[in-house]
Amino acid sequence: MEQNIKKYQIDWANKKLTIEIGKYAKQADTSVTVQYGDTVILATVVCGKHIRDNIAFLPLSVEYEERFYAAGKIKGSRFIKREGRASDEATLSARLVDRAIRPLFANKIMPDVQVVLTILSVDGENDPDIPSLIGAFVALSISDIVWGGPIGAIKVGHVDGSFVFNPTRSEREKSLLEITMAGTSSRITEIEAGAREATEELVFESIKQGKKYLDEIVTLINTIVKDVGKQKKLYAVDETVLAAQKDLDAQIRTWLTPKLQEKLFNTPKENKISRQLILTEIKNEMLQFFGAQEALKTTLAKYGSSIFETIVENEVTQSIIQHSKRLDNRKLDEVRPLSMEVGVLPRTHGAATFSCGDSQILSVITLGAPHEEQILDTMEESRAKRFIHHYNFPPYSVGEIGALRGPGRREIGHGALAEKGLLAILPDQVVFPYTIRLVSEVLGSNGSSSMASVCCSSLTLMDAGVPIKKHVAGIAMGLASDKDGNYKIITDLQDLEDGPGGMDFKIAGTKDGITAIQMDTKTTGLTDEIIEKALIGGKIARMEILDAMSKTIATPRAELSEYAPRIISLNINPEKIRFLIGPGGKVINDIINKTGVKIDVDNDGVVNICSANGPMLQKALEMVTAITREAAVGEIFNGRVVKIVDFGAFIEILPNQEGLVHISEMANNRVNKVSDILNVGDTVPVKVINIDDTGRISLSIKQIAQK
Repeated sequence: MEQNIKKYQIDWANKKLTIEIGKYAKQADTSVTVQYGDTVILATVVCGKHIRDNIAFLPLSVEYEERFYAAGKIKGSRFIKREGRASDEATLSARLVDRAIRPLFANKIMPDVQVVLTILSVDGENDPDIPSLIGAFVALSISDIVWGGPIGAIKVGHVDGSFVFNPTRSEREKSLLEITMAGTSSRITEIEAGAREATEELVFESIKQGKKYLDEIVTLINTIVKDVGKQKKLYAVDETVLAAQKDLDAQIRTWLTPKLQEKLFNTPKENKISRQLILTEIKNEMLQFFGAQEALKTTLAKYGSSIFETIVENEVTQSIIQHSKRLDNRKLDEVRPLSMEVGVLPRTHGAATFSCGDSQILSVITLGAPHEEQILDTMEESRAKRFIHHYNFPPYSVGEIGALRGPGRREIGHGALAEKGLLAILPDQVVFPYTIRLVSEVLGSNGSSSMASVCCSSLTLMDAGVPIKKHVAGIAMGLASDKDGNYKIITDLQDLEDGPGGMDFKIAGTKDGITAIQMDTKTTGLTDEIIEKALIGGKIARMEILDAMSKTIATPRAELSEYAPRIISLNINPEKIRFLIGPGGKVINDIINKTGVKIDVDNDGVVNICSANGPMLQKALEMVTAITREAAVGEIFNGRVVKIVDFGAFIEILPNQEGLVHISEMANNRVNKVSDILNVGDTVPVKVINIDDTGRISLSIKQIAQK
């Protein structure tokens, strides 16, 4: 082993986990390779050299770099072979790591930090997400960056009634649920889950079972830190500037707290706009008051806004903890007013709106032919995806101006979460062969628009006549907590309630169980007690929303929209596929050109014909049937003589189907020569009298004459 390379191994969740330090990327501040099975990732951390002035956010970025070589693949495009923009799957993995590590950075005053996770090898069974999480935890822990780790990560499945930890891909396909979690045995910083209607009790037990494996990683990382960890670096901040900030903070707090009680907490503020107007008024008054003091002008310009926002959020939190009082006067477990409507657009295949307080969603569905499904060509897999949910978050939804440049990480993440929440209730492709695309337009956002998208999409599916099993609803549970351990769980989180000490615990599900979870927190982690209460509260709220949704539309419409395409499915003999396609696609393209339909042909002989034009759909069906149907014994056809031989004549009875009339079956009397009765090109009535095991057809003319 090369000098200065450290290697650590443990048996963990029935597999060997190997971590190496200092082998690659030696110019990064820290670099780590993690191997689990034959899946290998490289995690690097680089910290900037200077603190940026006047930023009100943590300067952390996490990048997840897929490499096709890791799976022994070359990118599928004929024209582009280099990996380009991160796939949606890579973006979701980056967000997964980000949400796990972000709450453990205690101080925003620090240089930029970049975590890059590069996938070097994937074995197709062991998900690279878990090694990536562990790699990030190790790299941050051994760096000189002040970070509140170490923590661990685990994936939990439930197969045939038993828990499975870090399940393989084949196990995940059979699992009732899949939960990825990060934290320690005492506190959880992140949960990401998909399930097929798992009960709250099973989800909670899965989390408790998974926590048993987290401290094994924490112990390993502590060993590594002891061996190779760097001295944590406290970044120098100008003491004069820091003192000015503290002085300004104290003065603003003294002035602002009674103002908030007087103007913000005096009467219920039922919507976001009313709260924003009051806060803008108070903030302008504050800037005017302190701006008149020459000694505070510079510090006020740089830090006044962030100090103002922090104090406001802390006051909202304390109001909830101490008095169970929310700004809109709701009870802690109360859902905001709901409003929903279906059939809202005239020419779409289905559309609905859903509002919960100030959050408003418009969801629209488009049904397409099977071949319109999305083809995924990623590092780990190449497959077709028939259900797609897209989520759009325009700036006007929060009353702002901004560039419209396509989906960012937030849109991709929220869209995928809602998609995961809906998967469990979709009909099988055999029952409903359509490609389904749902688009959720966020018209107004103030508290978990992703969960509102789940509700609205469920309404839209029923409005479109998609035979879904039942409704799915989603709710965001929040948390108000302080450093002394006091806390209150709140239902239906909104704007000012998502401050320090909070959480965003999104839960989607049906009346029978959970289908998706995504939890992130602004604390150092959640206890079992908080998680259990959030799950219970989420179920109560979900049932209330589901009841309201069922009053709007309880079952899928009996008929699809008149503008939606219809699909006719038929099974043909796979041997007939070549006749339907024709040389170079000539036959099938002729049908498509004449009727305007879309035709999908599977290798097993399933043919789907799709069109919104009923007469053309029937015409295409007749053409396909004529080409692919098979004769049955006893059927009578008017056939055309295509070939004469000494012992009989070959008759074409269907396109690409011929049968033989033996000379003995041509007439009741003896026939000396076939040409005495038949000539090539003649049309004659024939009856199918036998089809042998190889598909050869025997015909008769005389049996028709005998009738």
